[in-house]
Amino acid sequence: MTRPSPSRFAVTGTALACLGLLTATACGSGVSEPEEDGEGTGGQQRTVLSNCGREVVLPGTPEAIVGLSPSPTELLLRLGLGDRMVGRAQTATAPLPEELRDEAQDIPVLSEDAPPTREVLLEAGPDFVFAPAAYEFTAEQGFASIEQLDEAGVAAYIATGGCADRRMTGTVEDLFTDLDALGGALGAEEAAAGLAEEARATLDDVAERVADQEPVTVAQVYVEGSTLSAIGAGIEYDIIDRAGGENVFGPDDAAFAEFFAAQINPETLAERDPQALVFAVNSPEHEQATRDYLTSTFPDLDAVRHDRLIAISASDAYPGALGNVDAVADIAAGLYPEAF
Repeated sequence: MTRPSPSRFAVTGTALACLGLLTATACGSGVSEPEEDGEGTGGQQRTVLSNCGREVVLPGTPEAIVGLSPSPTELLLRLGLGDRMVGRAQTATAPLPEELRDEAQDIPVLSEDAPPTREVLLEAGPDFVFAPAAYEFTAEQGFASIEQLDEAGVAAYIATGGCADRRMTGTVEDLFTDLDALGGALGAEEAAAGLAEEARATLDDVAERVADQEPVTVAQVYVEGSTLSAIGAGIEYDIIDRAGGENVFGPDDAAFAEFFAAQINPETLAERDPQALVFAVNSPEHEQATRDYLTSTFPDLDAVRHDRLIAISASDAYPGALGNVDAVADIAAGLYPEAF
């Protein structure tokens, strides 16, 4: 099976928000489709993207691009845009795939553990910034808001699948919307089409391998210290479904009626008794701590007794991450090793 890239283990405040541990509005993006709309400056083609319920107007092809976290930076680099990048952010929160590190080395680092401040971002002189979520544009945190970027002539694009009106129903398919939109807007149509083709081939391969398997019941959880949360909707839910798992938590559960993640007590998980547990981690240490918590708290759980504990990188569940495809493949291989 062709795999797009190695798994990456890291998390930021954005990732925690996306896992439902900070705020329901921290992750955001809308369906984005490029449309031509006359000529911009210098006779270049003007492009309008529909993103998160707003119009993003590009007067020409962006030439000074910033990836506001490692997942967008990876996608931009794989689109072949490294020579047009004037910054990358939150670099300490997730390692780039090894094969991209040399290419990224000369791209200025604007921040390490959090999004860059408004001043730092604007000083880099971007004309286009790409973020996985609306969190990167939270003015209350000292980051540049979308309105402030608009005033400075900087176009801001948020990955599809994370908007407030989309986060509960987002799917892996949203990644292809982003590839199509970004490929057209950034003049990288061929590279975007290649990435989409490779990703679809991987998803199709997984679907074929798991099609005739007896479904395995799955709970997707997130553990922070002794706090246990479950995922019951959104992109994460779709990832489990595409991997052939049967999620024991879902949008029909009252706990997930308004948000895709919810804190649960251990008794709730024990009652569902899933055959496998999928959990997102932000480092090797976090993975070990989560395994220790699950095995000590749920020694009689079917998943624990049969050692079906499947770790994925938290960043692979970000909206717009190529890692969404990684997560599908990793989970499927963990659920049905005999098929891989």
